[in-house]
Amino acid sequence: MWFRGRQPETSVWKRFRSAADGFVFSKEDDYYSAHVVAHAERIVDLLLALIEQLPPAIDVAIVDARRKRKWRGDRLPLPDVRDALTRIKTLVAAAGGVEIAIYSGEDQLTLNPMLELFIYARTDRWLYLLQGKGLEERRLVRTNSWKLSRHEFPAAPELEFALDTFVESLGLTAE
Repeated sequence: MWFRGRQPETSVWKRFRSAADGFVFSKEDDYYSAHVVAHAERIVDLLLALIEQLPPAIDVAIVDARRKRKWRGDRLPLPDVRDALTRIKTLVAAAGGVEIAIYSGEDQLTLNPMLELFIYARTDRWLYLLQGKGLEERRLVRTNSWKLSRHEFPAAPELEFALDTFVESLGLTAE
């Protein structure tokens, strides 16, 4: 038996990724952007993992595409937002139709209703964070946005109830 030394741990992100997982990273005039595509459960888990990189007080904007309702909250504690998102993540991954934007003065992470993640930032640090999660940078990713229009989301009463609870627990205000 040959021993080659310690084998690197297999990342959960690498183990369960699909061939479609990846991201496009680009530099615009005064900011960097990333468009991340993966399967639904992974993209929501990725959002939860990445918000840990944000400052302790963040702003949140929610859009419910089914009911055409919007909410917003400013300077919310990051742990409260993370905990509230954790409670609804399974329903969001299963049904989509909700846009969740979490942002600070330097960074913005947005999960769109089609369950794609968009990141906008003043620095390129997200490139390295995404690579560290086992995602591969690509020239082009297959977008999910073409699959459904905003009016074609199936009914999701459990998600709507959970979203109302989420909004109430964080004290978001309607827009």
